[in-house]
Amino acid sequence: MTAGHRRRRWNDDGQVGGIEGLLFGVAVFALGSLFIANVWAVVDARFAAASAAREATRTFVESRGPLDRALLESEEVAERTISGYGRDPHKMSLVPEEAALRRCSRVTFRVEYPVPLVSIPLIGRYGRGFTASARHSEIVDPYRSGLRDRTSCPPSFEP
Repeated sequence: MTAGHRRRRWNDDGQVGGIEGLLFGVAVFALGSLFIANVWAVVDARFAAASAAREATRTFVESRGPLDRALLESEEVAERTISGYGRDPHKMSLVPEEAALRRCSRVTFRVEYPVPLVSIPLIGRYGRGFTASARHSEIVDPYRSGLRDRTSCPPSFEP
C-alpha cells in the first residue's frame, strides 16, 4: 500500500444502538401518550364535576317545590349533566353540603367522580386512581317568592 492510500478500519465505537434504540423511542412515545391521556381524563372529569355541581346548585336555588323535591330535581340535573360529558351517572356522587330553601341562605353542592388509574382509549379503564371533585355555591334570591319560609334576609346580609 502506498502512503496516500491508508486502509480505514471500521468498528462500532461511538455507534448509537440500532433496533433497540428505535424500540426504546417507541416505548417512550407510547408511555408519554398514555400519561397525557390520563392527565386529560382527570381534567375532563373535573370539568364534568364542576358543571354538574353548578347545575345542581342552580336547580336547587330556583326550585319552587319542597326540599325533598328540590333535592331530587338537583340530582336528576347533575346526572344529566354528567351524562352529557359521556360519563356514567351512576358513578357520580352528589353531596349537598348546605341545602336550605330559604331566602338569603347559601346553598352548596359538591360532586365527586372517580377517575381510573389507567385509561387506555379503545381498550378500557383500570384501577381506582383519583376522585375528581368540584363544588359550587349560590345564594337563594332575597326577593324570591313562592317559598314557604316568609322570613326576610337579615339586615347585615351581603351577597
